[in-house]
Amino acid sequence: MASPYWIKTLINRTFSQRFFWSKVSNLPVIGRMIEYALFEDDEIIYLPQKKTIPVNQSIAHEGNLVVPRDVLDHFIEKASFHFVMNFCICRDSTKCQDYPIELGCLFLGEAAKGINPKFGKAVSKEEAADHITRCRDAGLVHLIGRNKLDKVWLNVGPGEKLLTICNCCPCCCLWKVLPTISPSIQSKVHRMPGITVKVTDNCVGCGTCSKDICFVNAITIENNRAIISDRCRGCGRCVDVCPQNAIEITVDSPDKIENAIRGISELVDVT
Repeated sequence: MASPYWIKTLINRTFSQRFFWSKVSNLPVIGRMIEYALFEDDEIIYLPQKKTIPVNQSIAHEGNLVVPRDVLDHFIEKASFHFVMNFCICRDSTKCQDYPIELGCLFLGEAAKGINPKFGKAVSKEEAADHITRCRDAGLVHLIGRNKLDKVWLNVGPGEKLLTICNCCPCCCLWKVLPTISPSIQSKVHRMPGITVKVTDNCVGCGTCSKDICFVNAITIENNRAIISDRCRGCGRCVDVCPQNAIEITVDSPDKIENAIRGISELVDVT
């Protein structure tokens, strides 16, 4: 049975507590309980915001480009069912002023048929692809993968039949808890395979990339230069905002798109 509409109100009222629970997850027993209840078997990938990414020029495929959206298009085309939420639960809960609240998640697969129709609507492949385009044009970043939390709050299943495509803003996203949540849960949300984000010698330490840009607070300014930590999930927003074009994003091989698709397919069957 699908979750009733009032669950949305409950989440709206408790969403601000997410940072408290992310810290509590570092306590051994409680952390294991939270992981089992909400994140078991999860695998979620940030897709870079840039439309195309150059392949690292140190390899033989110099000049090739990788298109991150190919990952989304693959699953939209393959899926037997597509459901678009008419709100983003994160932005709705925080009353976001900077990004469209009405651009919610896209859910793919058989399990999405069980979602309460008051939350959104079933759409065609073409409508699903158009929704993704609107989200990207609005400056949102895509996350794709298996997310047990969605299975739980929507009360649908099985989890291996539900693929989540989130369209996230840097100000309200649930995953802003990543810097403080338990390392075990952190490891379930990562960058697209093969992606490298690098600060070049053009950096003047202006700090633009460190001001409410990074989802996971991975960028700091040290000695007048941007430093990107291992927390980086490769979304590429810092690349776009840098006024000096001093941050580069590359992928080490063209086959990384297929690797990402293969990895997600092993966890979720959308047909």
